[in-house]
Amino acid sequence: MARVLSGIRSTGKLHLGNYLGAVTNFVKLQHEHQCYFFIADYHSLTTHPTPSNLHQHVKQVLVEYLAAGIDPEKATIYIQSDVPEVPELYLLLNMNAYLGELERTTTFKEKARSQPDNVNAGLLTYPVLMAADILIHQADYVPVGKDQEQNLEMARKFARRFNRMYKTDFFTIPKGFNFGNKLIKVPGLDGTGKMGKSEGNGLYLSDTNEQLRKKVMKAKTDAGPTASDSTVSEPIQNLFTIMEIVSKPEVMESFKADYANCSIRYGDLKKQLAEDIIKLIEPVRERIEEIEKDDDYLKKVVKMGTEKARESAKKTVDEVRHLIGFRPF
Repeated sequence: MARVLSGIRSTGKLHLGNYLGAVTNFVKLQHEHQCYFFIADYHSLTTHPTPSNLHQHVKQVLVEYLAAGIDPEKATIYIQSDVPEVPELYLLLNMNAYLGELERTTTFKEKARSQPDNVNAGLLTYPVLMAADILIHQADYVPVGKDQEQNLEMARKFARRFNRMYKTDFFTIPKGFNFGNKLIKVPGLDGTGKMGKSEGNGLYLSDTNEQLRKKVMKAKTDAGPTASDSTVSEPIQNLFTIMEIVSKPEVMESFKADYANCSIRYGDLKKQLAEDIIKLIEPVRERIEEIEKDDDYLKKVVKMGTEKARESAKKTVDEVRHLIGFRPF
């Protein structure tokens, strides 16, 4: 059984795109592989969150992933900062990471541009911490998006470099895991691009029914089809794409037929789409509300995840220390 590891950002609520895309596949993976899911709260420190926000964001992410179907009995879900072996491995790997290669990473250059007054060492060594997260559990596969492919390649580089320097084959060389056609891509409501927090176009699992309706009704459209139209505009295609995911096939076909004969009413389309989204999200939101009130359950989940993660992490760090030469007298 392969080991699969995925980090979860501690600063973002789950939106419809996350849920129908990666998270749905994570739920499936936990039945097929040995999965580790961690909430990356150390990584969030590169933007200096306040203590209250940091804790609340971690809790929210934990609650929402549990509500979405991650099973702590089947997978290991844990908080990064609860595993002290992670920063220790991070420190040890930093000793063999070089300034030039870190400065050339795309994520560092982009972050340095976006927050020029806060170019901290954590931003520079972000790929090393990510490598520690991956290598600490000897992960075989890491699901990554395009924006993280370079950081995964850096983890592979650090693993090979360690193996070469200490004349060992200890570290597994992780591979990227691509869901391919299985990964549903949900577009945003602003007429362009994908749904995401940074784009401000997300439909969140924690949104109330009224919030969902308002967001959908504000979705960008166009002036409407005419007999001479040859293609569907991007804003309307985005709405059709979401409808294809959340609505019944006959509903989708009905609105497509209305578009084809130029009788479609975008207001009716949005109303139907909003109700279908609510029908999909409402059970998850109810589960979120139920879990976030159950502090005893959350403590149990965190304790279980920490114990399982540390058992795996300690084996790795103990062997790394031995290979480097840190040995008791």
